[in-house]
Amino acid sequence: MQDSVKKKIYIIGHKNPDTDSICSAIAYADIKNRTEEELYVAKRAGQISQETQYVLDRFHMDAPGYVPNVGTRVKDMDIRRIEGVDHSISLKKAWNLMRTENVNTLPIVLEGNELEGLITIGDIAQSYMDVYDNAILSTARTQYKNILETLDGTMVVGNEHAYFVKGKVVIAAANPDLMENYIEEDDLVILGNRYESQLCAIEMRASCIIVCEGAPVSKTIQRLAEERVCVVISTPHDTYTVARLINQSMPVKFFMKKDNLKTFHLDDYTDEIKDIMAKKRDRDFPILDKNDRYVGMVSRRNLLGTKRRRVILVDHNEASQAVDNIESAEILEIIDHHRLGSLETMAPVYFRNQPVGCTGTIMYQIYTEKNLEIPKNIAGLLCAAIISDTLMFRSPTCTAADRNAAENLARIAGINVEEFAAEMFAAGSNLRGKSPEEIFYQDFKKFEVNKACFGVGQINSMNPDELKEIKERLIPYMEKALGTHGESMLFFMLTDIIHQSTELLCYGGEYKELVGEAFHREPDGHSITLPGVVSRKKQLIPAFMSALQQ
Repeated sequence: MQDSVKKKIYIIGHKNPDTDSICSAIAYADIKNRTEEELYVAKRAGQISQETQYVLDRFHMDAPGYVPNVGTRVKDMDIRRIEGVDHSISLKKAWNLMRTENVNTLPIVLEGNELEGLITIGDIAQSYMDVYDNAILSTARTQYKNILETLDGTMVVGNEHAYFVKGKVVIAAANPDLMENYIEEDDLVILGNRYESQLCAIEMRASCIIVCEGAPVSKTIQRLAEERVCVVISTPHDTYTVARLINQSMPVKFFMKKDNLKTFHLDDYTDEIKDIMAKKRDRDFPILDKNDRYVGMVSRRNLLGTKRRRVILVDHNEASQAVDNIESAEILEIIDHHRLGSLETMAPVYFRNQPVGCTGTIMYQIYTEKNLEIPKNIAGLLCAAIISDTLMFRSPTCTAADRNAAENLARIAGINVEEFAAEMFAAGSNLRGKSPEEIFYQDFKKFEVNKACFGVGQINSMNPDELKEIKERLIPYMEKALGTHGESMLFFMLTDIIHQSTELLCYGGEYKELVGEAFHREPDGHSITLPGVVSRKKQLIPAFMSALQQ
């Protein structure tokens, strides 16, 4: 089922999100929800770092929900909400429901919408065309209620809730003398208005007689039928019509398919189910919710009308950094402060990309442009994002706009920038108990340039001894991690905020040549110290790009 009456639009940052990515998504969702009619929801494409968690806790904000994949799901399809039916309904009633609803398949459900089986038009046609057994009505345990409904009949004697469970269906076309030769005990007999034929059928211990063309049933016959426990049904139809219709009174339970049903769940991705649907001959497939309760039906045709997930991207515009299956989503906007990357869109989109140190600065500008009051907690988040991305204004990416935004946001949030920055960086660099993998991918981005594919992670710390300890743990891990996500080279920036320098760890491929070309010095083994380099975006990546293009 759809998440809400309004279809949600996700605002989401890059994989391995940093503080800017998370806080900007939260802020932009607030801006959009206050200025537009749609429903905007902040999401994240990866795990939250300790620094970001500290910031969220500090300003009493919940982390955005985790979305690992924005591919379309079954719940994004046009699900036909066909009501489930009980297994006791007649084939005729099932057929009429299919015609009314214009469907080929009916779901059979138990109490609580638990799926029991499926009945199709093909199943009904097969029951009508291929069944020659005159005992099938009793074999199917047909309820008299179904027979009455199918034949537009009236119960003269008997209980409509009882079942015809033994005997065959017989038409009393002969005179009473011959009837004795083919009517057996428990049979259901279709006959006319002849008193002698009705009497003969009851005396032969038939379990039910159906009197056609609305013929009256005498008191004597009714009394005798009660004594012999014989059901008497009157129908306005002639013998031919009754004989033709009566098999349609059988319950769908007898003909439904209940084994090896192919079902899908609301959260299944359409990419995964379409291949399965193509291989199956079934026309319709039941959809279940997370509790395995029946929801509705879909067919291959419904795949064509699947609505793509609508997203707004913040703090990135590289396909390699985006949430999985981004190519299946409809990108509405991109708000970023990085170099132009590799993302392509199906249609023109609103794209705001500014040469500032943080997406949070752009969010502050948007609040100002729209004359929106910035909530105190969101001001705190955006200030934290700017401090984090600019390394408390020490990064060469930092601009006057970033510093001005941070100072104004700090005033709104009621925080001291320097004190708050020290607390935030201390929380972010406290990596005790974290595995090398968690540290390495905490703030990691993947880049593809001129057929070269490399990844760069980064840790910022105000404690040089902590960076030294991280280095000893990461170099062995990088050997193990190389190629996990298709990279031929891996780098990790151990950035000392106080001394404004980075020790760059390197592994894989032609890393020595790349670093040597970029910084005119080769690494000593698997590391090199780069004084004055603190920004991945403005210092490291541009140097690598220039080297690779040469």
